[in-house]
Amino acid sequence: MEETARILIIEDEKKVAAFIQKGLEEHNFKVDIAYDGLAGKEKAFKENYDLIILDIKLPLMDGFEVCQAIRRTNLQVPILMLTAMGSLEDKVKGFDFGADDYLLKPFEFDELLVRIRALLKRSFQRITKEPEAKIQIADLIIDRNAKIAIRSGKKVDLTAKEYALLEYLALNEGKVISRLELTEKIWGVDFDTGTNVVDVYINFLRKKIDTGFSKRLIHTRVGLGYMLKDEEENI
Repeated sequence: MEETARILIIEDEKKVAAFIQKGLEEHNFKVDIAYDGLAGKEKAFKENYDLIILDIKLPLMDGFEVCQAIRRTNLQVPILMLTAMGSLEDKVKGFDFGADDYLLKPFEFDELLVRIRALLKRSFQRITKEPEAKIQIADLIIDRNAKIAIRSGKKVDLTAKEYALLEYLALNEGKVISRLELTEKIWGVDFDTGTNVVDVYINFLRKKIDTGFSKRLIHTRVGLGYMLKDEEENI
């Protein structure tokens, strides 16, 4: 992957942040900095970053909380925790909250660079991997070439937007997708996000996909978004 990726550094030690920024920019990365956890979280939500370098001990919101908040909205951006907190408990907690890698301070810049390249390569391969032409979840089959959905052997009559919404949920099977992400992906970034169009279309889909079947496939995670999966929700 060409080194034109956008990287967000969330680090309250300004000398450390500046050192990393300078080194990364010399390798043609585009770098932004946030000096507290809350500002970092807001930048991560608003901008499209290819990787986040995240300290743990941060003002306003610690790195664990930031990482957890990012993963709860289903942002799959790679997160590298860069911290002096090196206990096994800290590492386990970081990975449990969704970190992809963990590097201790003090660190060598060359090692940081190797870790970043590895995470970006892995992320790029995941994104560019060609999805299957047909997706099956329980007795629901989505034919991505024919743009149709079939449940229990019967074709489901879907509008273009209903199909696009169902396909996107299926491509992210088992993952909670936020309303904002669904709005951007299905209706475009310029669509008025103040409306409840996502909820309306989810209800349309539920009536066509789940009504009349003992097993529901479309699930709501209150305050977080929606997911499609072959498993009953108990929460």
